[in-house]
Amino acid sequence: MSKHLLSCDWGTSSFRLRLVNVTDHDVVGEVTSPNGIGVVYNAWQEANADGPVMRGDYYRSIIQTQVTALNSQTGIDLAGIPIVLSGMASSSIGMQELPYATLPFALDGAHLGMKHYSEQPDFLHEITLISGVRSDHDVMRGEETQLIGLGAAMDLSGRDAIFIFPGTHSKHMFVRDGRLIDFKTFMTGEVFNLMANQSILKDSIDQYLQSDFNEEAAAAFRSGIRESGSGNILNALFTVRTNQLFDLLNKRENGMFLSGLLIGYEIRDLTKETSAHLVLCGGNNLYQLYKAAIETLGLAGRATIIPSEIVDRAATTGHIRIFENQHLTLNKTNL
Repeated sequence: MSKHLLSCDWGTSSFRLRLVNVTDHDVVGEVTSPNGIGVVYNAWQEANADGPVMRGDYYRSIIQTQVTALNSQTGIDLAGIPIVLSGMASSSIGMQELPYATLPFALDGAHLGMKHYSEQPDFLHEITLISGVRSDHDVMRGEETQLIGLGAAMDLSGRDAIFIFPGTHSKHMFVRDGRLIDFKTFMTGEVFNLMANQSILKDSIDQYLQSDFNEEAAAAFRSGIRESGSGNILNALFTVRTNQLFDLLNKRENGMFLSGLLIGYEIRDLTKETSAHLVLCGGNNLYQLYKAAIETLGLAGRATIIPSEIVDRAATTGHIRIFENQHLTLNKTNL
């Protein structure tokens, strides 16, 4: 088995490739790019205007560009090092669409759908493409790999747990006995962006900057969280407008109030889950806000906060675990 692995997380709007040591999980080098699946899919369609271009070949060429950059950065010959690829790369606009794995989903990745691609003369890497996961009412691609990585790093001792992944489309993942049994998607970040940029509320707020989370901003944020329990969200949103009209909050504080309102509605949903341990997986600038929401709603006593550096490596840890389990399976098959 290779000492190194190329860990590739390819989302809708971004691309990240890491060279990792399989033995100690050290990240040897990393390159990122804004060439997410959405951009690459559109570029592939445009390339076809001049004649047929195979989708797989086009996507490999994008990966190869980043492999070359990583080669230059590390000074390591990357030829022959296998790639594990997750995220939107297995979607309908990705390298190849793979069917979703279904629930319940084992956190060792045993139930993942995978597609293996052999080395080619102009692309000297095996690729393992990972599917997403679906329930009867929801889907995800990418977060399941992060969950596999975090599951490997945590000992839940048989407890039910809910993993919270903040983001544009936040995920709440319900885990029992080492298996994902359900999950929910919350469009919290997207609704905030729509309200802040395209609604009547856009003139009533200034958007949140992490450096601005001072005492006044934090108080406005907590006020939004408390307001989230007072009634209908469609009515509550209009209070952002009246906060500004009645000079109750300045625009920066009012932006924090809107954020607290929306995150409050999302996290308040967890107050009904009284038996499960909460695991906040905050690897971005939303971590501070979600932590404050959990504390404000009285949920901190049954919550674990995962450090951002662990969350940042979760997908890579998941890739390594999937890669190792895949090779164990192949070895057993060949015995």
